[in-house]
Amino acid sequence: MPEFKTSPGTRDILAPHSARWRAFQEVFARTVEAAGYSYIIPPMFEDLDVFLRLGEATEVVTKEMYDFHDKGGRHVALRPEQTASVCRAFVEHRPTTPWKVWYSGPNFRYEKPQQGRYRQFDQVGVEALGADDPLLDAEVIALAAKFYADLGLRKVHLSINTLGDEGDREKYSQQLSSYLTANEKSLTAESRATLERNPLRVLDSKREPDQKVIAGAPAIRDSISATANEHFEAVLQSLDALNIKYEINNRLVRGLDYYRHTAFEFVTDRLGAQGTVLGGGRYDGLIENLGGPATPAVGWAAGIERLAMLIEQLPVQQLEAMIVLENDAGLGQAFALLRQLRQAGISADMIATGSPKKRYDKAVKQNPAAILRVNENGYYGFSGEDTNSPLMNFLKSLAP
Repeated sequence: MPEFKTSPGTRDILAPHSARWRAFQEVFARTVEAAGYSYIIPPMFEDLDVFLRLGEATEVVTKEMYDFHDKGGRHVALRPEQTASVCRAFVEHRPTTPWKVWYSGPNFRYEKPQQGRYRQFDQVGVEALGADDPLLDAEVIALAAKFYADLGLRKVHLSINTLGDEGDREKYSQQLSSYLTANEKSLTAESRATLERNPLRVLDSKREPDQKVIAGAPAIRDSISATANEHFEAVLQSLDALNIKYEINNRLVRGLDYYRHTAFEFVTDRLGAQGTVLGGGRYDGLIENLGGPATPAVGWAAGIERLAMLIEQLPVQQLEAMIVLENDAGLGQAFALLRQLRQAGISADMIATGSPKKRYDKAVKQNPAAILRVNENGYYGFSGEDTNSPLMNFLKSLAP
């Protein structure tokens, strides 16, 4: 028989890591739903053209998408990110604006697997469509900051820049291309290839030879329009009012072509070169590119894999009670107690198979908060539980 294993860039997520995974998502959902964001579940694949709108010079489009023809001859792709899908949904359903949504789930990119980066990876994110107010930029950034605070993360820092409007970005791209071309011999082979496709992406390089060239590159903020500068200053003033610390990074650009105005990342120094744990910004042109009306929008996404690397001790829910059936004659009593515990809102399970002598040892390995012993006479003893817990109060209520 062949030995089957996960495909490269994928992995199984088992307990207790899977419980921690869900805890991330639950914290995120509480944070953003309290701010009025509703849940959207877009499909995992779309018509290829939906994602081509991300920009044909973008590596996600040119190199990383899982695309194929289905049995009906349609050219489709597994989603490499979810912003484009949310925008397609907006164009299709035309909800009332401002439309604020959040999502959570897997995406797919065919790239080199490495620490914290997989070919199937999970993200959480928010999108706010239909308002160009710089206060909305500050709101989504504040949601990201609160999310990290709710997770207990402190050493995560906000880096922010402006890309100006559409004309500013295009003008800057030409200036940057001229500068990088003049210094092309000093760039690495990888960045020379990137330069041909998308000059802005060269600024993402962390390689030392490239960093020396990038340090002398022109800054986009030096050439943006007065209107774009006013928008950015309003965002910064709002962040100041919210007491959110930030660093202006003139070299920060977002790799996808649809970004305009505000661009931001939350970064940490605890993950080496892969220090970005959240990225986002304003993308006022994407919905129009998908056939919808000109609609301003802003949002961000965060990878759960990198969060998991930062927070290995996030509390996960422990099973409150494990019932151990001491002998088979007490099966009915054990089932009755299990049902009562669950109806009372107490998480519980039962071990009633295998050798009766080994059942208790199996229960210990499951690490429940308490182990309850049951025989044909019913519940008769426990171990490991705080006497003031809801479980103990429940057990006292069973006493005649």
